[in-house]
Amino acid sequence: MKVGVAKEIKDKENRVALTPEGAKKLVEAGNTILVENNAGLNSGFENKEYSDVGAQIVDTDKAWSADMVIKVKEPLEQEYKFLRENQIVFTYFHLAGVTKTLTEALVNNKTTAVAYETIEGDKEKLPLLAPMSAVAGNMSVTMGSYYLAKFNNGKGMQLGTVLGKKYGKVIVIGDGVVGKHAAKTAYGMGSNVYLFTRHEDRFESLKKEIGSDLNCILSTKENIAEHVKDADLVVGGVLLVGAKAPYVVTEEMVKTMQPGSVIVDVSIDQGGCIETAKPTKHSDPVYVKHGVIHYCVTNMPGAYPRTSTIALTTATLPYALKLAEKGINALKEDEGFGKGVNTYNGYITYKPVAEALEMMDKFKELKELI
Repeated sequence: MKVGVAKEIKDKENRVALTPEGAKKLVEAGNTILVENNAGLNSGFENKEYSDVGAQIVDTDKAWSADMVIKVKEPLEQEYKFLRENQIVFTYFHLAGVTKTLTEALVNNKTTAVAYETIEGDKEKLPLLAPMSAVAGNMSVTMGSYYLAKFNNGKGMQLGTVLGKKYGKVIVIGDGVVGKHAAKTAYGMGSNVYLFTRHEDRFESLKKEIGSDLNCILSTKENIAEHVKDADLVVGGVLLVGAKAPYVVTEEMVKTMQPGSVIVDVSIDQGGCIETAKPTKHSDPVYVKHGVIHYCVTNMPGAYPRTSTIALTTATLPYALKLAEKGINALKEDEGFGKGVNTYNGYITYKPVAEALEMMDKFKELKELI
């Protein structure tokens, strides 16, 4: 199969979908690998590293001409012209959290959209979402800490321990990969961490994993409203697989927060779990609403492309190899892999996306189509 590696064009998106080592394994499996010129440069991988393992360095049009195009982020409007029938695009789509235009373009062009974020595995429920969720979870606390600085108009509270005393109250909502990594980072810095979960039976295991001084709180509207009032940093890490995230922090709750506090909504790719959140980008990452600083960058791991690219390729490569070998048949044979198909042959095939975008008239089960 011809596999194209497109260069990312999203604002300050420095990741690339495939490392040279990943390209080598795809070439050894008998595939033709077309890497867009300088696609890996911002992740620290030069063209020569790809060509040395048998990949071809090509222009944008040629990379997109492949049978399967692998990316990191969803195609942007200027890339819609490359979408076509009998083409597989393998990337993060987050269709429920973006405008209808991308979904409509995929449907109208009969493109097969295989989304990293909805593929399910045996051991790790969402194996291709997990590595980037981990990076974003770690980053949510470091970014929150940075914007708490007074020179950033934050309230001036440092997250950490000073002479044995803990400073800073960090609220983390959600105990998935994002939430656990955010809580571990904040706890490791020495701040007071409150992790909200819907599962009371997980309290002890979360404390064992993160630290005995972790405050585990049952995630109810009343509990969240009470604790955000004096929080220095609130991290939103709520996920409904493939669907739009629910609002767990309302605008009224945000109004009760202290001026200069910080919100980091990691769920923003899926529409955000904080009502006052709106998508931002690395070149303009924050805004202030009700006196609270909001950081809602939709491609947070792009800030650390070397780590992110290596971690992402490690997770995606086994699936890319299957797709390259068997095409759509790989999705038929593996039910968890098949859940990654969000659009196919002119239809939306992932129900939460169709529901979120109010496009149920375009929905069909994948098994009806293949």
